[in-house]
Amino acid sequence: MIDKQSPIPIYFQIEALIDKQIKDGVLRPGEALPSEREFASEYGVSRMTIRQGITNLVQQKKLYREKGKGTFVSWPNIEQPLSKMTSFTEDMKNREMEPGSKLLSFNRVEATGEIASILGISEGTMVFAIKRVRLADHMPIALEQTYITCELAPDLHEGVLHSSLYQYFEQECGYIINDAEQTIKAILATSEDAALLEVEKGSPLLAIRRQARLEDNRVLEAVYSHYRGDRYHFVTKMSR
Repeated sequence: MIDKQSPIPIYFQIEALIDKQIKDGVLRPGEALPSEREFASEYGVSRMTIRQGITNLVQQKKLYREKGKGTFVSWPNIEQPLSKMTSFTEDMKNREMEPGSKLLSFNRVEATGEIASILGISEGTMVFAIKRVRLADHMPIALEQTYITCELAPDLHEGVLHSSLYQYFEQECGYIINDAEQTIKAILATSEDAALLEVEKGSPLLAIRRQARLEDNRVLEAVYSHYRGDRYHFVTKMSR
């Protein structure tokens, strides 16, 4: 409750109250906050005071505003350390989030020059081309295009593509995945990105290209991913 006799500013109490409701799960990610008018009426304070408390939480990225719609609870950012190689499924499970995939396409195609170069094969070699939207707690996080040489996984089937490919490669194919090289750059969401990731066209995304290698130095996969910039960020530890 709000204590108007407290030396703590009322806007700060409002901020703390909303923050606690978010942490306690009373207000959930994506949920709209009551209007400033409703808050002001409930706690008997001015709308300006309510606005200041809410603005502080927006600046902390715990809330976000959508013009003409209101203020909403932000989804927590997902951190991925760059020092360890993990799959998307492993990342989500480590954060106690439910991983998922929406399969958009699964085809055998001839490798183009660029794909062949990354996979270390001849141009025209048959590869699996897999396009998926990756989900965390049912929310789209990344649009992912994966290429795998058919010879490496001749029995790969659609049923595998709704879970972890790395688990399939290690447990079913008996491969030892050794390492990966990633390049990351910032891009803006295209119309396709926006529709599939449920963001506005032109929203910031992280474009990531990963080349994963097996223990014998063969390239296992080439993956092109577009991650939502508002939900995902990478962390690296450096020493001098």
